[in-house]
Amino acid sequence: MRFVLTKILLPVLLLALFTTSALAAVGCDLNNPDRDVPRLFPESTSFKTVYVSIQKLGGPALLKKIENRLGAQSIALYAPVDVPYTLYEIYKDKKKVGYIHGVNQKGQFGGIQVFIAQDLTGKVKTFYLQKITGASASKFREAKFARKFEGVTLKDFDHYDPVRGKGTGRVAEVPNPSPELETDYYGILRGLKKNLVLMDEFVFAAERAKP
Repeated sequence: MRFVLTKILLPVLLLALFTTSALAAVGCDLNNPDRDVPRLFPESTSFKTVYVSIQKLGGPALLKKIENRLGAQSIALYAPVDVPYTLYEIYKDKKKVGYIHGVNQKGQFGGIQVFIAQDLTGKVKTFYLQKITGASASKFREAKFARKFEGVTLKDFDHYDPVRGKGTGRVAEVPNPSPELETDYYGILRGLKKNLVLMDEFVFAAERAKP
């Protein structure tokens, strides 16, 4: 009986490990960009999908820099250095007006997918949770919670640490709409910071370096 169970369980365990690894190595894409982009960026008329990777932009040195910016014990990137991240460039007619980018983050009952739409200065226009599970997850998807993050920039995390959940300023003042899901609440805030840091390295740092 033990031999039979081992033969049955081993493939299941291998499949679970493979699935976990596969999920960890996948970037965060919008489920339906043709529908989601106009909803997140109402003034948009078109978008362009761009793929970037830490490997191509700077390799291990850039990875180390990003991890340092995310903080000790960090906000796991969930992806090897060479895995591409999906970036949506948003246009109004022929003029670029912003970006949409998403990240994966651990939640209490599974993965959370945190998306932000940003203007050309890096300011958050729209905050969107594409994926979150749990009995009270709907509270995090309410519009009034999303509106708390409109206008947030990376500088708002200068005085707030989402890993420890301590600090001051605008982010610290965002109330948890579902106190029983504290892990998800801080996971969302960590995902937001991860998003902002990655976008700063992928896009805004290069733009600041232009003469």
